Amino acid sequence: MRQELLSLPKGLAEEVSKNLVMVARLIDEDPEQAYAYSRIALRLASRVAAVREAAGFAAYATQKYSEALAEFRAAKRMTGSVELWPVMADCERGLGRPERALAMAGEPEVQKLDKAGQVEMRLVAAGARRDQGQLEAAIVTLQSPELASNAVQPWTARLRYAYADALLAAGREDEAREWFGKALEADKDGATDASDRLAELDGVEFVDAAIDPSDDEDRDGTENLVDDEDDDEDEDAAEIAAAERATDVTEYYDEDDEEYEPLEQSAADAEVRGDKA
Repeated sequence: MRQELLSLPKGLAEEVSKNLVMVARLIDEDPEQAYAYSRIALRLASRVAAVREAAGFAAYATQKYSEALAEFRAAKRMTGSVELWPVMADCERGLGRPERALAMAGEPEVQKLDKAGQVEMRLVAAGARRDQGQLEAAIVTLQSPELASNAVQPWTARLRYAYADALLAAGREDEAREWFGKALEADKDGATDASDRLAELDGVEFVDAAIDPSDDEDRDGTENLVDDEDDDEDEDAAEIAAAERATDVTEYYDEDDEEYEPLEQSAADAEVRGDKA
């Protein structure tokens, strides 16, 4: 990414970099704000592949699948890389087109993916099968050397979890319990809720500890200082809005890309451009 940003003037490169850092920092905890920062980066440097990719993931995180797919296609066209192929296929699922995701699973691009990418593609294909109500086909799709291996890889927990979930959906509870257990064994980072699923299968219920009323309000009924957090969020939103108004508002969609549709002009954009309502 750094090499791509070097093609920009220094000041612009720094500004784009700052926004991309915010996208990466917020995409898991606050995807909407991450999306807002990605929009700013797009307006500043729409011809940079890393910016298009970041915008794609931000849109994907906020379930804007059509926009995400368009950004991923643009990034793929710029770089020639196929690494985004699985997430592009998952966007097709998000758009209600599982048949397209399955078609992508059979394309030559899949063979060019690394092992992690191929496993991800298998997960997407299995999900597409489930979208179509083909539970047994989904189970078969997940049955692979990677699933059978005892070695723990970055994708192992998610693969085992998906297999357990498919088994449970098919009514094969005993097998599902076994594979949720295997997923939990491999899930060192807590990427899945396998422990909760096992507890549910075993009839274990978790009860939240009683909440002290003083956590939200003082004893005399006045609000506690926890509301300061909401104020901080409001300030962040205002900062993003101000940054958007201050940026170059040139549309970032490629004119020669027929897969894109111009964005609707926002009220803020209209004000900056001097358009009349």
